Amino acid sequence: MTTRDIKVSEAAALLGVSADTVRRRAAAAGIEPSTTAGVTVYPAAAVAQLAAQEAAAAATQRDDLGDLTPSSARNRLRGIVTRVVRDGVMAQVEVQAGPYRLVSLISREAADELGLEEGSLVAATVKATNVGIEGLGR
Repeated sequence: MTTRDIKVSEAAALLGVSADTVRRRAAAAGIEPSTTAGVTVYPAAAVAQLAAQEAAAAATQRDDLGDLTPSSARNRLRGIVTRVVRDGVMAQVEVQAGPYRLVSLISREAADELGLEEGSLVAATVKATNVGIEGLGR
């Protein structure tokens, strides 16, 4: 395994799917794994390509939420509300979007107008002027 290879289990965690799904999707894309000391790996660039394909497919896929209204926000994550905590003025809304847990603080009025409750299907938008990236030690 080189620094440009990613284990199947790591690829699965990055893509938010099972190891078997990684193997199937890689095979369908013609990406060949290699094995070193009994560990199956894929080239990092190939995993990045799979991730980009997954993101593009998700962006164009129509699901039960229907088409999203056009927005300037590029980071829209479809998910389900897992918890809403309302107080006098604010509401804390927790959303599970694939493997990601998002927590948003919005006005209680907005949460009420949207009818947010556990089980609501939503699209969380993330718009930031600064996004930090941390290396994961390779």
